Amino acid sequence: MSPNQTASNSNCPESAKNEDSKDSGQSFLNVLVLGLGNILLSDESAGVKAVEELQNRYDCSDAVEIVDGGTMGLELLPYFEGRSHILIIDAVKSGNEPGTVTRIGDPPAFLQEKTSPHQIGLPDVLRIAAITGSLPRNVILLGIEPKRLSTGLNLSAEVALNLNRLVEMVVAELDKIGIKVQSKKSNPTNPGVIGNVPGNSIEDRKNRK
Repeated sequence: MSPNQTASNSNCPESAKNEDSKDSGQSFLNVLVLGLGNILLSDESAGVKAVEELQNRYDCSDAVEIVDGGTMGLELLPYFEGRSHILIIDAVKSGNEPGTVTRIGDPPAFLQEKTSPHQIGLPDVLRIAAITGSLPRNVILLGIEPKRLSTGLNLSAEVALNLNRLVEMVVAELDKIGIKVQSKKSNPTNPGVIGNVPGNSIEDRKNRK
C-alpha cells in the first residue's frame, strides 16, 4: 500500500448490486473515489483533503474504495482495473473564480488541454487505461478551482471555504450511481469550512493574543 493511499471504507450495508450499474456495462458496482494532489503545494492538495474529509464524515459501502492517490502517476493503473465507476477529485484549472466547484463528465477530453495541475500523470494514466481496456465508461472528474499552487500546507481561504461543496458533490455523485453513504457523528466545527484557512490555525490564533 502506498503511503498516500487511504484505507477503503466498508461500514455501510449497501449492496454492491444495483440497477444503476447497467450504465457502466457491468452487473455490479465497484467504485473508485480517487483524490489527487500534492499536500505541499497549498490548493493542489484539495483533492487529497476532500477524500480525507469524505472518510472522516461518512461511511461508505464495500462497493466503494477511497484512495488518496497523492501525486502518483502510472502507479494508479492497477486501481482502475475492474471498476464500474471512477470519481476523480482534484484541483482543476477551468478559468473560473478560485473555489469554484466543477463537474467534468469527460475527463480525458478535458485534460487534453492540460488544465489540471497534474499535467503529465493523470492524462497519461487515463489514456493508457483506455488503451488497455481498464478504463470504465463512467469516469467523472470533480474539481475545484485553485487560487494558489505555491509551496504551503494551508489551502487558500477561497478553496477552504468551498471544499465542503466538493465533498457534498462526491456524496451526490455516489447517490446518483446508487450508493447511499451514511453520515457519521456531526463535526462540532463549522461544516462549511474545511481545511486550513490561512490565519485561522492554532498557531495563528496564539500569535494574535
